[in-house]
This record gives sequence, C-alpha cells and structure tokens, in this order.
Amino acid sequence: MSQATTQGEGRLAQLGQNKLFQSLAEPYQAFIKDVAQQYPLTHQDLHQLTEMSVDLAMWGQITPPDLWAQEEKKVFGANAKQQKKNLLKGFRAQWTALKAKGPLYQREGKLGIKPPKRNLTVLESDHTVLGWCPVASPKTVCCNLRTLDAVQGCGMGCSYCSIQTFYDDRKVGVDGQLAEKLAKLNLDPSRRYHIGSGQSSDSLLLGDRQGILSAQLEFARNNPNIVYEFKTKSKNVSALLRADVPKNLFVSWSMNTPAVIHAEEHGTASLDDRLATARKVADHGIKVGFHFHPMVRYDGYLEDYPKLIQRLMTEFKPEEIAFISMGTLTWIKPAIKSLRMRGIESGLLQMEMDDAAGKMSYPMEIKKEMFGMAWEHFAAWHEQVFFYFCMEDRELWHAVMGRCYPDNETFETDMLNALFGKLGLEWDTPV
Repeated sequence: MSQATTQGEGRLAQLGQNKLFQSLAEPYQAFIKDVAQQYPLTHQDLHQLTEMSVDLAMWGQITPPDLWAQEEKKVFGANAKQQKKNLLKGFRAQWTALKAKGPLYQREGKLGIKPPKRNLTVLESDHTVLGWCPVASPKTVCCNLRTLDAVQGCGMGCSYCSIQTFYDDRKVGVDGQLAEKLAKLNLDPSRRYHIGSGQSSDSLLLGDRQGILSAQLEFARNNPNIVYEFKTKSKNVSALLRADVPKNLFVSWSMNTPAVIHAEEHGTASLDDRLATARKVADHGIKVGFHFHPMVRYDGYLEDYPKLIQRLMTEFKPEEIAFISMGTLTWIKPAIKSLRMRGIESGLLQMEMDDAAGKMSYPMEIKKEMFGMAWEHFAAWHEQVFFYFCMEDRELWHAVMGRCYPDNETFETDMLNALFGKLGLEWDTPV
C-alpha cells in the first residue's frame, strides 16, 4: 500500500468522525468518500467540500453529486492533480453563485420540519434576570435595550435563532423565583428604561405558566419609569387580555413574509394569525409594535415585503403603533455552525456575507436596497411612527433615512421620548 493511499485512508477516517460530515444524509457522505478516493484531497479540501455540500443540501436547488458531475464534464482529460484543482474551483464558483442568487422558497405545502421537543423546567438559581441586549455593540447604532430573562430557551424553531446556541436545546427553563427577583431589582427612579423580555425566549408563548406573565405585569406596574415590551411570534394572548395590563406596556410582533415564515420560522404563528392577534390586542387599547427582522433577500422579496407593509398599514392606524424596527440576518459563527449541524431545509445561508461589526451579514449595497425598499413603502407613516434600524451601521442610516444619531445615548433618549408619548406616559425630566 502506497504512502499516499495510507494518508488518504487516514483523512477519510478522520472525516468520518467529523460531526458536520455526520450530519449529511448517507448518499452525500458516500459522494464525498467517492470523490476522496478518486482525487488527492487534503484535509482542507475535504472540510470545504463537506461544508459546501451541507449548504447545497439545505438549499435544495441542486444536489452536491449533480453539481460535481457538471464540473467533471468541464475538466475531462486533465491529470488527477489538475482535475482536482479545477473541480474544486468550479464547484466553489457554482456554490458562490448560488449564494449570490439567494433562496428559492417553496411557498405552499408542508416542509416536514417541526421544532425539537423541549421539556419545560423550573429553574431555581441566582441567575440575574436583568441585563443588556446580547447583541449590543459600540460598533453599531444601538438603542440600549435592557432585557429581562423570564424564560431561557424557546419552544419555537426558527432557523436563524441564536437562542439555541446559548441554552440547552432540549429544555425551556422558567425562572421559579421571577417575582421575588423582580421585586428586589433597584432601578434608578431618576432615569427611564426600555426593557424587553423577548430576547432569551418568546415573551407570550408560555402564557402565565409559573406566574411569569403576572410577575412581569406587576413589575411594569410598580415601575412607571420603564416601558416594558413583550416580543412574540405567538398568537397566545388569552392570559394577557384577561389581565390588568399597565399603561406602560406594549406588545410587539416579529413580522415576515409568508414565504419566510413557511420556510424558516417553524412552530410560529402564521402571518394571518400574527396580524389578527395584534389587531385583537390593539382593540383592547394596548399599543402594538412590529419588528421587520430579519428581512431576508430571496427570489421575490422585493414584491413580497411591500405587500406585507401595505397590509399592515391598511389594518392598523399609526396612533396604535408603538414603533417599527427593521433588521436583517446577522450571524455569529456558532449560529452558522448550529444551523448547518441541524441538517434541515433552509435557504438562510444562501446569501453573500461581509463582516458586520465582528459578525456576518449582507454586504452594504444589498442592505441599502433592502432597507430602502421597506423605508420607502412606509413613507406615509414616517412622521407618525417611530422607526429605527436594529444593529446596523451608521452608513446605512444615512443612506436610507438621511440621518443618524451621534451616539447611542441620544438614540435611547429619542426612542424613550417617542414611546412615552405614544403610550401616554408622563415623565418629568430630572433637573
């Protein structure tokens, strides 16, 4: 047995232990093994081929073996070493072209993807419930949101969600001492706060289990210097509407097109249900907000998002809206790895990526097109509703809105002024 053969077998054996490789369906594992036996692939070659094959399998537009076969026809006759070089180059070029093209979403029928079953547990720990937005960064324009972790982990299964990278994917933990912890929080009475509970889980999915909803309502009621936000993709508002909801609380929904909800937001309420539920909440006199986040660039998105915006503007009045935010896919490396490891159908990684303040997101020119489209279609509401971009660069604010805040503290103050005004709250600025 030659040294090259021995080394090749060793690389294949090592690849077989790789978890990303193991996440591939058996036919695709066999394809990579066959390629490795035909061509002198290095460890790096095998890793890159595996990663691209995982992406192609998720995107569902062409299988890795079919794409490889297409490229083989182009390099027939070259020696093995040159064939390998040209094949990998061509394979990567086609993979890159598909990334630039964006996903083709199936808009009807069942995808067969359900959120993994998660066990509800009661947490008894000294975990601090109040913190800062986990994605806050001095490199982007940030509203200084404070977050309240009443629940850790989410029962939904959105493809892009980073919650699963922070918590045990098999559990949803409810803080068993939430009411006591909230009662002990010492907020500065001379300043205002925007606090949201939808960062570590969906705010309303569990209703009032373990008294978590009641505890948060009481906390908001006892602290008139805060604006409290429930952020959700759920239609579960029955417990909320039975409760005595304080004036300084509003409910926001993550908004997306039916195509994205169908393909990527598994286990969540449909667009129809989200809008109908928000309408029900607004009819109870509670202000509502909407987060167009993440907006996704896919085939047809420039037509679908304007339709969604027009529908929202038809079904709601600007005076009912607390605010509207816009954001897009922004990846941390663990979230990309987690999505690839799940082995599900998803087009989210079918996107061009640039560095975005230490994370990965669309290139700026694509963002200008995306955010500009949404901003333009909300033109009738520009002077009546508070709009902002979430986690975005100052360049984008200036390019789309024609303005930006000099610092995050000014942004926070402007948002709080808008929210206090819209919710009808009084506040005497401390001297």
